[in-house]
Amino acid sequence: MTTLIESDEHKALREAVKSFAKSHPDLDNRELWQQAAKLGYIGVNLPETYGGGGAGITELSLVLEEMGAAGNPLLMMIVSPAICGTVITRFGTEAQKQHWLPALANGTRLMAFGITEPDAGSNSHRITTTARRDERTGDWLLTGRKVFVSGVDIADATLIVGRTEDARTGRLKPCLFIVPRDTPGFQRNPIDMELQAAERQFELVLDDVRLPADALVGDEDAGLLQLFAGLNPERVMTAAFAIGMGRYALARAVEYARERTVWKTPIGAHQAIAHPLAQAHIDLELARLMTQKAARLYDAGDDVGAGEAANMAKYAAGEACVRAVDQAVHTLGGNGLTREYGLARLITASRVARIAPVSREMILNYVSHQTLGLPKSY
Repeated sequence: MTTLIESDEHKALREAVKSFAKSHPDLDNRELWQQAAKLGYIGVNLPETYGGGGAGITELSLVLEEMGAAGNPLLMMIVSPAICGTVITRFGTEAQKQHWLPALANGTRLMAFGITEPDAGSNSHRITTTARRDERTGDWLLTGRKVFVSGVDIADATLIVGRTEDARTGRLKPCLFIVPRDTPGFQRNPIDMELQAAERQFELVLDDVRLPADALVGDEDAGLLQLFAGLNPERVMTAAFAIGMGRYALARAVEYARERTVWKTPIGAHQAIAHPLAQAHIDLELARLMTQKAARLYDAGDDVGAGEAANMAKYAAGEACVRAVDQAVHTLGGNGLTREYGLARLITASRVARIAPVSREMILNYVSHQTLGLPKSY
């Protein structure tokens, strides 16, 4: 049964991650990743059989939230263990599990995820990256383009969403392929982003990329199921990422409002300052509750219930994060825009949770027709 109160184990995990993150403020992201992996944080959701912690998305999202709240977010946690690790765990062959899961868990390997295309946007049914069989060798030949793929330069492979032709109907159906970074024909081009983040964004070009038959993940006929298996954890983890960022910004603002004195009392004594910060805290806590619900539904195997909750959690967390960051910057005034306080960079970063991996408008569409039963507009 789902409980609203965290267990002692989860509370202890939060404290441990918080202590770790605060004690490693100067590590670059790659080194921080490896140190976190050594402590079992990166692979906490992966099966014990393959070197993971044997827990779930509930625990992994908790780790990411606390890393973000300490000012050390690890964006690739959304991708490598949550999306790729989940898909390989649920649908990969035994050989794929043996090859990838222990390395993902211990931090020696990293995976990226490529789904978005220049002309498809939120419409995954318009994906044009296609894979065809080489009848002579049994290899796959993958051709297409992807955009806004995080961390390809540091990832050992990218899990690519493509489409294959159904032999029975002739229609294209989604399939997932593991593409190693140095595969011939697999080209990556950095996207010039205004957003300053440790993880860079890339456009990928696949020009008849030849892959062995075992690069296909799982069953060729179960592509859509496999794809959605990774998308629910992605939404939960994005929510956790946003909540952590919002908590970090709010904590900086509260600290400042306690100490900053302009007249006779700290500015935090004034309701015009205090109430918006209190509201930001409430919004973040409400978003956290929905995130916990979504994670636990997913871990319990309720993919349908988790889909609704994960979308709601991602929406609520994205909105709460943007408001918390905006109010934090506003609380500090001019100081909120300086490098010294480190909040201005979050103005751009906080928008990511509204836009990716799915826009708030598409989530509202989902709730409108899936939850409320209203007709589709598209």
